[in-house]
This record gives sequence, structure tokens and C-alpha cells, in this order.
Amino acid sequence: MSNLIKNELTKIFKKKSIYIILFVTLAFVILSNCMYKYFYDDGNYSYYSDSYVEYARDKIKELNPEKPSDTKMYIEYKTVLDVYDMMQGYSNDAWQTQIIASTLESYINERNTYLYGAEKNVEQANKIDEQINDLSNRLKNDDWKYFANDELKNAEEKVKSLEDEKNSTDDKQRLESLDSEIAVAQIDLDVAKYRVDEDIKYGQDYMNTALTKYQEYSYTIEQMDSSNTDLTYQEKKDYNEAIQEREISKYIIENHVDVEKANDLRGILSRFFSEFGLFIIVIVVMIAGTIVSEEFNKGTIKLLLVRPYSRTKILLSKFITVLIITVFAIAIILGMELIVGGLIFGFDSLQVPVVVYNFNTNMIQEVNIFAYLGAQIIMQLPIVILLATLSFALSTIFTNSPVAIALPLLGYMGAAVINQLAIQYNIGFLRYFVTLNWDFTQYLYGGMPLMEGLTPEFSVVICLLYFLIMLIPTFVIFKKKNIKNI
Repeated sequence: MSNLIKNELTKIFKKKSIYIILFVTLAFVILSNCMYKYFYDDGNYSYYSDSYVEYARDKIKELNPEKPSDTKMYIEYKTVLDVYDMMQGYSNDAWQTQIIASTLESYINERNTYLYGAEKNVEQANKIDEQINDLSNRLKNDDWKYFANDELKNAEEKVKSLEDEKNSTDDKQRLESLDSEIAVAQIDLDVAKYRVDEDIKYGQDYMNTALTKYQEYSYTIEQMDSSNTDLTYQEKKDYNEAIQEREISKYIIENHVDVEKANDLRGILSRFFSEFGLFIIVIVVMIAGTIVSEEFNKGTIKLLLVRPYSRTKILLSKFITVLIITVFAIAIILGMELIVGGLIFGFDSLQVPVVVYNFNTNMIQEVNIFAYLGAQIIMQLPIVILLATLSFALSTIFTNSPVAIALPLLGYMGAAVINQLAIQYNIGFLRYFVTLNWDFTQYLYGGMPLMEGLTPEFSVVICLLYFLIMLIPTFVIFKKKNIKNI
């Protein structure tokens, strides 16, 4: 058996096609790493696009603030232009730009309302202007903590005000509403405390992203908790996702570590299969789809079958070779990414753990990147093996290499569509389809599966059934195949 496998491997590595695919894969690895390094969009954005500002400038020329029908639009465009002009003193990712958009915009709008609105009040407009100048000076002096402390103070006052109202009212309907309002206000207070306590300067860095996500997912959790209706399965999944994202964001805030950074070696490795899985599958399917059919098409199958080995042993050696190539493809592409990614990004990021939320323990769990990567590869290995088995079966039964390669690849690309249809329309019988079961990462760390009713045990049985349904007929047909006319 070992000699047969060795001969099969020798034949494979003599093919030029395998080296062409490996070269293309290497080129893609280099290109993707360079794209992440030099062209990755880290989420920075402009509050006002240049085109919108130009549009506002053109429109405001057509409006007359003294004309009642134009007043509202004039104030709106004037505020946009005033805010934009103030932002020009700072870079787009500066903390001052965020404060101008979130805080000063309301002051500027109020000032313009008193200057141009129906009830003009120049004196009040001047008072607001003084506040704007004071805040502008704080922006220039890099006094971000003033705004953070002010935000904290306002949040504390709001919580206290709502709690006082709750203690002084007997209206049951209002009490229910107040409970929800207090919960939301408490979330805002927690965020404000985090900013002050963790010394998080306003901006668009990963810490501010974590704060925003913590706030948004906390809102989602509160909304679902306060809902009086039973959650659907998809809503339960969304609820779990919100908990996971909130807790990971909390970890980032409290530890000041960017565990969700995508554009470094660790980030790419954590998404290894989604980044390079297609290349692994192409290599494996190409070998599995030709390893038998080429023998028939070239007529070399006769030379193989006259050797002192049973047909079962010959076919088994070829299938084992496909499995070996699967391991080789994963190892070689992983090695490519480690070398290329290490040269481009450096290896420092590998010291940062992958952080996941374990629903079995209801706790955040730190996982070494290589342990996480190993678990991801093992849990997604059934996808590659089942596609390789399908390709191997088609190659043996029909002895047609193009069909044996094309159909598994089409099936892989169509799997997402099938899964989406099953989930969206809750098509129960599709849970018996292999594509909903072959990705075992859905069960990692106590995660909820793609579809209600799926379990790890069920998915193992389904995958084994499909595996045997494809493999057993392949061996039976190969043993009975007539090769006299080849």
C-alpha cells in the first residue's frame, strides 16, 4: 500500500499543473497581504463629502433667509457649511472632528436658528456664539477630557432624573417605560464612565470603535430583554451575537488590546479558511478529479491493474493520496501566509490572543492564535474532504476530469445560496443537506448552529452518510469496471 501511495504522490508532483496552481496561490497570498497592508479601509470616513458641501454651497446661494419658505433649508445648509469650515482645522480622524460633529453642530444650528429663523434673537445668538468660541478654544487646546467629563455629568444627571421620576410616580404604564429608559440611560452612563476611567480620547481608533460597539450591542440586548414576545430562533442567534460582540468590546476597552484588528498577520490567520479556502479546495479537487480519470483517458489503468494489487487496494491508495494532498495543500498555503505575512507585517501580532465568548461557560476566553487556527482548520476539514470525495467519485465513475472538477466547485460556491434559503425560509428538510452540516465551526465555544434542530452529533451522522454514499458505490463500480476496450 505504501508503495502505491508513494507512486501516486510521485506522479502528482511531476505534473506542471500543481506548480502552476501553487504559484497562482502564492501570488494571491502576496497580493492579499499587500492589499491589507497598504489599502485596507480601517473605517475612517468623512462626515461631509466634498460633493455634498459643494451642493450645499450652490443651494444656499439660491435661498433667501428672509423668505419664510426658504428659512428652514437656509439654516440647514448654513449649519452644514459652518460645521464643515470648523472641521477644516483638523484632520478627519482627529478627536476634535468627532466633537464638532457630535456636540458643536447642535450649538451652531441653534445659533443659526436665532440669527435667521422666524423669531430672530441676536442677543441669544451672541450668547451661544460665546459658548461656541469657548468650546472651540478647548478643541484647540486639546482639552478632550472637558467634553468627556461633561458627557459623564450629563449621563449621571439623566439617570438620576429618571430614577427620581420612577420613585415619584404610580402610573404602571409609565413605570414600565421608565425601566426601559433607565436601562438605556445606564448604558450611556457606562460608556461615559469607560471613556473617562480608561482615558479613551475621542476619535476613530479601535478603542472608540469598541466603545461604539459596546453601546450599540448593549442597546440591542436591552431591547430584546425588555421585549414581551418570545424570540424566534434567528432572534436568539442575533441575541447571542450581541452578547458576544458586547463582551469582546468590553475586553478591548478594559485591556487596551486590539483583538479585532484585521490587517495584520494574526488577523489574516484567524480568517485563514475564508481567505484561502477556495485555493485549498481547487488544489484538492483538481487532484481528486483527475487521479483516476486520467488513468483511463491515457490507458495507463491497464498497467496499474496488472500489478499484484487488488482493485480495492489500488483505489484506496489513490483516495488516501487525495487525503494526503489535502493536508499538504493546507500546510503549504499556511506556510506561504506565515512567511509572506511575517515579512510584510512582522510576527509581533502573533503574541496577541484571539478572544472569543464561550457560551458554555458564559465567559470571555483567550485562545492562542495557533490553537484557534488549528481548531478552525479541523472543524472545516469536512468541507474539503467531502468535496474531494465527490470529485474522486465522479472521476472514478464517469472518468471525466472536467465534470469531476467543475461539479464540486460549483457545489461549493452554491452552498451559501442553499444555506441562506434554508435559514431564511426555514425549509426544514434542508437540514438533511450536507452544506448546512459540514462546517463544524458553528458549534465551537457553544455557538448556536445555522438552523434550528442541528446538533454536532446530527451533523457528524449526516456528513458520514454523504461520505459513505459517495465512496461505497465508487469502490463497487471500480471493481466491476470493464477495461478491455481502453
